[in-house]
Amino acid sequence: MPGFLPNLLRTLQNLRGGDMDFLCHRLLSERGEASQTAVAQEIINLYRAMSTEQRLAFFDMLSREFSPDEAAVRRAAAEYEKSPSTETLAALSSAVEAPRQELIRRINTAPGGTETLVAMRGDLLDSSRNGDSKSLEPLDADLRHLFRSWFNRGFLRLERISWQTSALILEKLIRYESVHEINGWADLHRRLEADRRCFAFFHPALANEPIIFVEVALSNGILGELDPLLDVKAPVGAPDRADTAIFYSINNCLKGLRNVPFGNFLIKQVVVELAAEFPNIKTYSTLSPLPRFARAVNEARSGKPNPNGFTRERLARLLDDFGPSMAAATRKRDPLDAFFNLLDRAREKPPAMVGRHVLAAPLQRLAFAYLTKVRIPAAAGSPDGHAPRDGKLYDPVATFHLSNGARLERINPFGNLRPYGLEASFGVTVNYRYVPDELEENHERFVRGQIQVSRALAAEQKAVDAAWQ
Repeated sequence: MPGFLPNLLRTLQNLRGGDMDFLCHRLLSERGEASQTAVAQEIINLYRAMSTEQRLAFFDMLSREFSPDEAAVRRAAAEYEKSPSTETLAALSSAVEAPRQELIRRINTAPGGTETLVAMRGDLLDSSRNGDSKSLEPLDADLRHLFRSWFNRGFLRLERISWQTSALILEKLIRYESVHEINGWADLHRRLEADRRCFAFFHPALANEPIIFVEVALSNGILGELDPLLDVKAPVGAPDRADTAIFYSINNCLKGLRNVPFGNFLIKQVVVELAAEFPNIKTYSTLSPLPRFARAVNEARSGKPNPNGFTRERLARLLDDFGPSMAAATRKRDPLDAFFNLLDRAREKPPAMVGRHVLAAPLQRLAFAYLTKVRIPAAAGSPDGHAPRDGKLYDPVATFHLSNGARLERINPFGNLRPYGLEASFGVTVNYRYVPDELEENHERFVRGQIQVSRALAAEQKAVDAAWQ
């Protein structure tokens, strides 16, 4: 036995990438911890060296050859139905679990296993988007299931990111910021000044890799415009005088952890941290984008309406109250023609924002309808090409905050006039407000299909409800 492990290592090193099938079966059959780790490490090494096409073939092999044995599942189910007991239930649970879950657990025992598996799921999501996603869904479901356990809140460590944080992590913040691009070190430095806070979750297996991070601005009152927050030359405010915390950017860093929930834990933990440091802060709000607003409106404009969303008829009813003012500004009698004419002119000359005063109210109404009414068609794929969402809200940011118990507080036409803001949302931003005493009740309402809105938006809600029918 003393020479067993060296011999095993030599055997593994002589294998080629096409032997991944053999290695995976070998890993499941190994009983010794050292030999398991050796085989797992070789699988990791071979995977990292694979091309995109080889990885797709590897995913297909895992999906086909490491699924549950259907005959064994039927037998176990019949035994449990005939004689329900702890033993027959355990046997059924064992039969239902795909062997690839144990394979994934064993790969995770090797150094760098967690990192590789997270990267692997990122590659899998890319493959699913570009190819036959249906056949790869079981593998994705197993990875996501295991990640939800491995990355639960009990394993995550909250850290404040400051200018004194290691340069390695600060560089990753610049790279991972996907909501509002960080333009170099000066921009990052301003976002970490005394009137700002940045917090991130870390996992023990990914020590220098932020999992998710949030950027917070300390202000007086809720802010609706983005530019004051992103202006590198903006004066630094006194944090001890602030009464409001604005969450203006939340970023999931690792593609392989998509749809593994962290954000709700992060926001609630950051609220606790801020309340302890700044007792004067009483209001917690977001300044959020509407990333699919323009898409939803333009699809209806181009004649591709979503039956659960905007149609030209609904747009016309929603805009009817503003027809006279828009007609006066454009000399177009049809409210839809006038609205789109104003939009096009404003996008051509964003600094001047032609017709800004006329567009504000129509944009607010359409944005409210988009956030509260527009849904992904049942049984259809999401707008980003992922799995079916079964009639959920079209906007992922709204879904995130409203499901966490926030309320829709305020809609801000022209809150983000930067090119990407105009492109994605016609420049509109939205504030979701987190009121600690309301979170549980608002969450329950959201589950029942109700969305809590502020009193300031109550009239808008009534108008949208009437026009939507």
